[in-house]
Amino acid sequence: MEKKQILDVLRHSTSHIMAAAVTELFPETKVAIGPSIEEGFYYDFDRPTPFSIEDLSKIENKMREIVKANYPFVHSTMPKVAAVELFKKKGEIFKAEIAQEIEGDTVNIYQCGNFMDLCKGPHLKSTGDAIFFKLLSVAGAYWRGDSSKKQLQRIYGTAFWTKDDLAQYLQRIEEAKKRDHRKLGADLDLFSIHDEVGGGLVLWHPKGALIRDIIESYWKKFHLENDYSLLQTPHIASEELYAISGHLQTYSENMYAPMEIEGKPYRIKPMNCPHHLMVYKTKLHSYRELPVKYCELGTVYRFEKSGVLHGLLRVRGFTQDDGHIIVSPEKLEGEIISVFNMAIKLLKTFGFNEYEICLATRPENKYVGEIADWDRAESSLKTALEKTGYDYEIDEGGGAFYGPKIDIKIKDAIGRSWQCSTIQFDFNLPERFDISYMDSTGKKVRPYMIHRALLGSMERFFGVLLEHYVGALPLWISPVQVVVANINDEQLDYCNTLMKTLKENSIRAVFDDRNEKIGHKIREIAMQKVPYIAVIGNKEKDGETVAVRARGNRDLGTMKIADFISLIKSKNLPGINEL
Repeated sequence: MEKKQILDVLRHSTSHIMAAAVTELFPETKVAIGPSIEEGFYYDFDRPTPFSIEDLSKIENKMREIVKANYPFVHSTMPKVAAVELFKKKGEIFKAEIAQEIEGDTVNIYQCGNFMDLCKGPHLKSTGDAIFFKLLSVAGAYWRGDSSKKQLQRIYGTAFWTKDDLAQYLQRIEEAKKRDHRKLGADLDLFSIHDEVGGGLVLWHPKGALIRDIIESYWKKFHLENDYSLLQTPHIASEELYAISGHLQTYSENMYAPMEIEGKPYRIKPMNCPHHLMVYKTKLHSYRELPVKYCELGTVYRFEKSGVLHGLLRVRGFTQDDGHIIVSPEKLEGEIISVFNMAIKLLKTFGFNEYEICLATRPENKYVGEIADWDRAESSLKTALEKTGYDYEIDEGGGAFYGPKIDIKIKDAIGRSWQCSTIQFDFNLPERFDISYMDSTGKKVRPYMIHRALLGSMERFFGVLLEHYVGALPLWISPVQVVVANINDEQLDYCNTLMKTLKENSIRAVFDDRNEKIGHKIREIAMQKVPYIAVIGNKEKDGETVAVRARGNRDLGTMKIADFISLIKSKNLPGINEL
């Protein structure tokens, strides 16, 4: 087995050990499922009383006893009918339901000590091999992810083969807590989410809205320089549009209920692509015009269950940095390379230099379009990726039903991966909207269509940026670049003149003229992660200078105002992320 598969076996086995400990400590508990996940494992339990932090400690201690006992994981098979009856008799309704749905006449059973579980395996040889583990948290989870079904309690944990690996992971967890964008957003007064407004709907505060405007303005400039045309489309549309696109038939569970306008059903927009295609259809296009490249910072709304909402990373209303390219087959490969290079350049501008790249191919059964088109598209994607020089992996069958895709994950400052950029083919919408172009012979031809998002969504990318930089954003996107802080009222006039000069040079500056001691001011300003503090006392006033402190408690000394402005301008450029 591969390294990841071996780790999955360890973690899945440890989830069984946890379930054994829970049922021994709390016999009234019913068990559901306990898989391994990307960074650990979880198990879902049905228990009348909520698990507490103290309970996690008790469960860990009991798990250590089970590990020390070194029970073997014993595999056996059982007739399905007998297994269903056995689990029903034990009151394990969730296991009985799963057993009933397993294909075939027999089911797999694994037992360690007194704990028996329905499981396909594989598992460790014995519990004694699962030494280094840690239980992390408790959360709510609906049975089978369905909010109409019973709510269970989910205990998360992780396991590693070595003590050092576990310690490093727990250290990363603590570092991630410091970087939590939800806390940073509140501490830095950037955004908020309120139950009175609605879960997953973000209110952008002045500084957060300014950061977004800076990013979006750069994004628009960047796209115009790369020959895209900007579009703006409405937030609602007739239900008819989404029937044509197929979203009404295949995506309705993620769409909000219709509203009636003059007897006609309308929907809040879940996607921008149907709107863009309607723009394309307003006139005939020649092969000479292709590729046609549209882009929009388009806000869409999708239903997400409340249990999965998470700050800015999982929301119900978000703005996609969307783009759609209508391209002829012969220009396909070149356009893929162009989009890929755009994505990498944009991500690097924001300070992301490490990537995981994946090519997802045709699903085995559920797909639209001709296999010959899929093969051509996949070949173009693969050739384009090879020409970029970047390493990539193949995700066999991982493409969307409407076409293959390239996904780019960025790695942040502590090595976490985040899905941002995606480049997707679509064989579905060109057919559904009957789009075409005139080739060199005057014949109508069906073009290819590419969906692409370079940052993903503004909300999610904003959250990733905050966590990557721990809120200390690069100078060029910092909402406040300089805070001028006076020592006493004797410097008020000089500080006001300095503020005017800074603003005339397009520097985002704020004057902290509070009647507080300068040390207190500096500490509070530093907590706001402002790039520069210009401290002004009588010495600076008389010499027409500024005493400059840079973020990170660095004293840059005293300098002339012109030199200070030159310093800021030299750093205040997209792609420069160090002070």
